[in-house]
Amino acid sequence: MIKDSLAIIVSDYYKKISNGLFLGAIKYCEENNIGYEKFIVPGALEVSSAIKIISNKKNNTLFDGYVALGCVIRGETSHFEIVINESSRGLTDLSLNYSLIIGNGILTVENESQAIERSSKGEENKGYQAALACHSLVRLKGNS
Repeated sequence: MIKDSLAIIVSDYYKKISNGLFLGAIKYCEENNIGYEKFIVPGALEVSSAIKIISNKKNNTLFDGYVALGCVIRGETSHFEIVINESSRGLTDLSLNYSLIIGNGILTVENESQAIERSSKGEENKGYQAALACHSLVRLKGNS
């Protein structure tokens, strides 16, 4: 019996990385009998907007929590700083201002090899860890 359900929002700007993160998140969900639905957005900045849209839908009780997945790799301009700061701020604002449970699995890395390492198989996969963090808070809320 599936007892909890998570919305998994995936920024697919770096498809190979985001797919690895998604596989990690669904591995956690499947190991713990958690339902999930995948939503795709173009970049990290759109993840928080997608969560807000999904949570505002008519039947917003569909999901107990949200898992934000994506990757931002440092480039040669300050755009990296803007994207990581604003995507993080957006998720934090949603969590605190609207009492949404969000596991943040948006990678912020210096290079592609770091991203690949953090999105590979196993429990060190940051998608897996974001789903675990989200589910931990869902359980905590359920016990309140």
